Amino acid sequence: MRNKIAIVTGGTSGIGKEIARGLARAGFLVGIVCRSEMRGRAAVEELTADVPGARIETFLADLSALQDVRRVAASLEERFDRLDVLVDNAGVHMMRAKESADGFDRMVATNHLGPFLLTNLLLGPLEKAAPSRIVIVASEAHRFADRLDPARMAEPGSYRAAGSLRVYGRSKLMNILFAQELARRLEGSGVTVNAMCPGFVATGLTRELPGNARIGGLLSHTPVMRTPAQGARMALKLALDEEFEGRTGGFYSSTPGAGLVPEAGPLKNEVLRRAVWEQSARLVGLPPR
Repeated sequence: MRNKIAIVTGGTSGIGKEIARGLARAGFLVGIVCRSEMRGRAAVEELTADVPGARIETFLADLSALQDVRRVAASLEERFDRLDVLVDNAGVHMMRAKESADGFDRMVATNHLGPFLLTNLLLGPLEKAAPSRIVIVASEAHRFADRLDPARMAEPGSYRAAGSLRVYGRSKLMNILFAQELARRLEGSGVTVNAMCPGFVATGLTRELPGNARIGGLLSHTPVMRTPAQGARMALKLALDEEFEGRTGGFYSSTPGAGLVPEAGPLKNEVLRRAVWEQSARLVGLPPR
């Protein structure tokens, strides 16, 4: 049987590292896309020591920079002619507005535009390996998004900690809309696409949230706060489990009680979904397709 190959972005820490660990345990050759060579090396050492026979490779890129995304996509295609699983996990929550190298809001660039471009550039190897799966790590924070205007969705703005959650939520909303639209466009290809929320996980990203030190201390005594390994479980199910074979276009949440909350209105808006896709394609230099 041929080697199965998985790519995980942001796989050097937190949920991403646990996803990479789970895929390695399942026998995949795992490629980790990360920003830091040192952290990449440390992750490889840890995972290969923990998982006998693990095969882990690293690829350097800053997903907020489109040139980096194109370069790493070319490196991945050169290294692997087929991809069985792609997990778009990398994400940031920035406490104040910053601009990306391409002139976009850096949080939106990292969380949405970079993964949007990378995924589209890797569709060839994913389709070649079909049945294959794409998993996008989103968040219940999409419910906190401010009004999403596709024409201005990536414009750099001005915000600090108090307003950062709205921008973070907007980027996570775009993740889910992207998963829905990509699933529609890939119907019949054998490539499935699903988004998920890992729940409230004790990672470096959540430690940056306003007031999180006190909130985290309280939540750590309840089932709400999860470890990175627990946060990775849903992503691994979507990537590996037979029950999700052929299922596409879904959003699956690990947040306790999330199933009791009505679906957010924007997720039912097909016009918005298409508009976000088309604007994203324009911003990263892809044809609308």
